[in-house]
Amino acid sequence: MMAKKILIMHGPNLNLLGEREPGIYGDTNFETLNAHLVEFAASLGLEAEVFQSNHEGILIDKLHASRTEFAGVVLNAGAYTHYSYAIADAIKAIRIPVIEVHISNIFARDAFRSHSVIAPVCKGSISGFGLMSYDLGIRALEEMTK
Repeated sequence: MMAKKILIMHGPNLNLLGEREPGIYGDTNFETLNAHLVEFAASLGLEAEVFQSNHEGILIDKLHASRTEFAGVVLNAGAYTHYSYAIADAIKAIRIPVIEVHISNIFARDAFRSHSVIAPVCKGSISGFGLMSYDLGIRALEEMTK
């Protein structure tokens, strides 16, 4: 039996993990995180593809394409979380489960970060568990796509 494919999407500035505000996001670099995520997904019987862009339209295009290629998406939309109705509309349109994840606790930071415009169209939201937030998102997708 072929493994179910999932997409792990990183939004703006996440390519700078390990360099960018390590007090908030930790010192693990982007490549190390992605290698871990692919390995963790495989341990659950999932095949993971990782994608990152700093551009809203490219993220939307990838979400659109994901509807026929993947069983679900783990998405850290970065700052787009708080104001991108276009990404929210894309999530609503694709009809596969999308799990919103954040490394930091978005409710314990700047006031604008405590509101997510994508949360209402995602199957669930996970924040504040550091890089483990991604693992929890992958685990959630594994459970809901059985």
